[in-house]
Amino acid sequence: MVSDCCKSGFRWNGTPTGTESTLAGTKAYVTGNNKDVAILLVHDIFGWTFNNLRLLADHFAEEAGATVYIPDFFDGEIVTEETMVNPELREKFDLMGFIGRHNKEIRYPQILAAAKALKAEYSKTGAIGYCYGGWAVFKLGSDPSIVDAVSGVHPSIVEPAELDALKVPTQILAPEHDFSFTPDLKAHANTVIPTLGVPYEYVYFPGLQHGFAGRGDQNDKAQVAGLERAKNSAVGFFKEFLH
Repeated sequence: MVSDCCKSGFRWNGTPTGTESTLAGTKAYVTGNNKDVAILLVHDIFGWTFNNLRLLADHFAEEAGATVYIPDFFDGEIVTEETMVNPELREKFDLMGFIGRHNKEIRYPQILAAAKALKAEYSKTGAIGYCYGGWAVFKLGSDPSIVDAVSGVHPSIVEPAELDALKVPTQILAPEHDFSFTPDLKAHANTVIPTLGVPYEYVYFPGLQHGFAGRGDQNDKAQVAGLERAKNSAVGFFKEFLH
C-alpha cells in the first residue's frame, strides 16, 4: 500500500560527495571506495537523484566501509523534490499512476540485474531499501547468491510471501505509525522471520511515522533522533554482516 505519506517530507541540507556513473547499464550515484564490499540502495519515489538519500549513501560508504550505489530504477522519470514540500504539486502528483508505471514486474528485473552486477564485482554485498525500495530488497534477500544481507526501511508494497522467502540476514527499521508496513505485516514479519534460520533485527521507532528515516524533519528533535538511530542501526547491521 502507498499513500500521501510517500510523497511528503523534508529536504536535508548538505552536498553529496559521490559521483555519477553506471551500473548494469543504468545511471547510478556512486560513493565510497571499498573494493570488496558494496551496498545497493534502492530509492523511494524521489529516485536516484534525491539529495537526502545520496547523503545517506555517503554516510553508509564512510561508516559501514562500503561502496554504495543508488541506480536509477525509474528509467529517467524524476519526481522533483519540490513535489515533496509543495502541497499543490503533491495534490497534482498521481502516486498510484506512478506506482503503476514502476510496478514490481517492470522494475524488479532491473533491480535484480544491478544486484547481480555488484555481486560479480564485490565479495560481499548488501541492499537497503527505503519506502518503495523496501519490497525489492526483501525479494533480493531470497537468494544468498545475489546478496549477503538486506535492510528494509519503512518498506512499502511488501507482500507476506516476500518475507516468508528470506534466506539472508535481515533488518527492518519500522516506525510506530506506518500505513504501509501495517501492524499485520509487522506481526507477520516478527512471527515468521525468526523461524527462517537467518539473523534478524527488528528496530522499532515509537512515535515516528512512515518516511522519517529518509525524509524526516531536521528541525524536529524526535525525528532527528530517529533518523540518526535508523542510520546508525543500518551501519551497524552492515558492518556486522558484510565485514
